Amino acid sequence: MATSVLLVICSLMCWLTLYIAFCQLYSHHRYEWNCRLVALVHGVLIVCLSAYVGFIDGPWPFSHPGSPNTEIQTQVLCLSLGYFIFDMCWCIYFQTEGLVMLCHHSLSILGIVMVLVLERSATEVNAVIFGSEVTNPFLQTRWFLRESGCYHTLLGDAVDLLFVLLFCSVRIGVGGRLLYCELSSPVPLPIVKLGGVAMYVVSWVFMVSIARFAWRKSSHKYKAWSERSRCTLHPETNGHTKKAC
Repeated sequence: MATSVLLVICSLMCWLTLYIAFCQLYSHHRYEWNCRLVALVHGVLIVCLSAYVGFIDGPWPFSHPGSPNTEIQTQVLCLSLGYFIFDMCWCIYFQTEGLVMLCHHSLSILGIVMVLVLERSATEVNAVIFGSEVTNPFLQTRWFLRESGCYHTLLGDAVDLLFVLLFCSVRIGVGGRLLYCELSSPVPLPIVKLGGVAMYVVSWVFMVSIARFAWRKSSHKYKAWSERSRCTLHPETNGHTKKAC
């Protein structure tokens, strides 16, 4: 356990150092820009590492929930825990996030700490982190596009579409399957199962907001397309060109 504490401290210092370096390098940008750069780096890195742990090194989380932690699982969790602590402190200090996101961060921190103390169930927590972070690069890219004035483009539409599809398929679809395996297995402890339920509920809260966003955007796109179609098919009314077109 002492080794895990040391790894978490080192991880926290590394993420903080990276943030400070970004602040120095991009001093003309807001602090949130640099924090989101750190989030992007963490998202890409942790998705690659957790994918390796889950799909290659093993054990398979759907068939071995509650299994003892491996050394590489512990290292990946410590790396991610350091980031979540950094980001949680940053969000509280700058007051940039709402209650749902703070709950998500709190559950992530408590969940990782719990499996590190119990020394088991890291396999399914690692899978949850993979599912939670696989959409993160698209979320951050969307924010950077908005800040750069490039969001209302084909690239922005593609990023939004990929984000929604990944969230629905991975966090809700695959996440639901993982939760079923967790709850139906007699091996994981009840407190671990409770944590899994809590994380899945938070995912559904996010899903509701995402569904509303997707509906508004698709409705707006359809309305704009309909207006353009009418202008193309009926360019003139009563001998005069429509000003709206």
